[in-house]
Amino acid sequence: MLISVPALPLPDYLPLLAEHVDGRTTTQSGHRRDPQPTTVASKPPSLDPGALDIRRISTWEEYEACVALQREVWGPEFTECVPAAILMVTQRIGGVVAGAFDRDDQLIGFVFGMTGVERGHFVHWSDMLAVRTSARGLGIGRQLKLFQREAVRAVGVSTIYWTFDPLVARNAHLNLVTLGADVVEYVPDMYGHETTSVLHQGLGTDRFIVAWHVGDGARSRPRTETPAAQCAGLPALNAMPAIADGTPAVRITVPLHIDQVQRHSLTVAARWRSDTQRAFLWCVEHGYRVTGFYRDEPSETAGYILSSAATASHDSSPR
Repeated sequence: MLISVPALPLPDYLPLLAEHVDGRTTTQSGHRRDPQPTTVASKPPSLDPGALDIRRISTWEEYEACVALQREVWGPEFTECVPAAILMVTQRIGGVVAGAFDRDDQLIGFVFGMTGVERGHFVHWSDMLAVRTSARGLGIGRQLKLFQREAVRAVGVSTIYWTFDPLVARNAHLNLVTLGADVVEYVPDMYGHETTSVLHQGLGTDRFIVAWHVGDGARSRPRTETPAAQCAGLPALNAMPAIADGTPAVRITVPLHIDQVQRHSLTVAARWRSDTQRAFLWCVEHGYRVTGFYRDEPSETAGYILSSAATASHDSSPR
C-alpha cells in the first residue's frame, strides 16, 4: 500500500493558526453519506491492493471523477452530490479531498471533509467516504480514513466528526471497531425524512454522530468486537420490554444487511427503523451510551451494546 504525502500545499495561515490552538474539543457538530451496496453498474477496476496509491485530489479531472463516483454509489438521481468546484475550494482552505487510485490510475474511492474552528479549536467534519462496490472488502475505506487523519493532524485538528446510519452494520463495524470512534449523539432524520438517494428509501436519515480522537493525547484506538454469544443475556430493546432500574447494559439489534431488507420489503425496513429509533432515544433519555458492537452471522443480525453511565465510566475493554 502506497500512501503519498499530501501533495497540495496547505494555506500558509493554517500552521500559524495551529500554533495558537491546542486542538482539544469535547463539543459535537453535525458522514451523512454512508454508502451501501448499489445496483448501479460500474466498470470493475484493476485491483491490486499492493499497488494502490492514496493521495490528495489535485486535478480538475480527478475532482470530476469524485462527482461521478458519488452518482455511482448513491444513485444517478441523487441531488446532493458535492460539485467539483466545492470539493476543490474546500481543499484549498484546509479541508481534505483524497482518493484511492488503482494501478491504472482509476479512482476507486475517495474521502471528503471540511476543517473549521469550533469554540476556539480546530475540528474536522468528514462528510463523504465512498468506495466503488467492486472494490469493497479490501480495506480501502480504512486506508482513506487513516490518510485523512494524518492530513488534519498536520494542521492541529485533534477530533474528527462524521455520521453513519445505525442500521448499516458494515459501516458500524468500520467506524466503531476498526477505527474505534465513539458515538456522541443520535439524531433522528438528521438530513430530512427523505432524500433522492435510492439507499435511503423507506428509512429516513437517522444518524449516529461519532467522534474520532486523533490528537497526541487520548487518541481513539481500535476496539475488540464483542462475541455474539456474550450478548445473548443482555436485554434487547427493540421490542421495548420493561427494563429494571440499574440494568448495567442493554443491546439494540439491527439487520446484518439492511440493503437486502430494503430490496425485499420497504415496510420491513421501515419497521427496523422505527423500532431502533425508539430504543435509541430511550437509551439517550436514560443515560446509556454505545460501548460495543457485535455481529451474529447465523441469524443475519448485528447489534450495539449500550452501557449505563456508571458502567461505561468503569469500562476497561480493549481499544
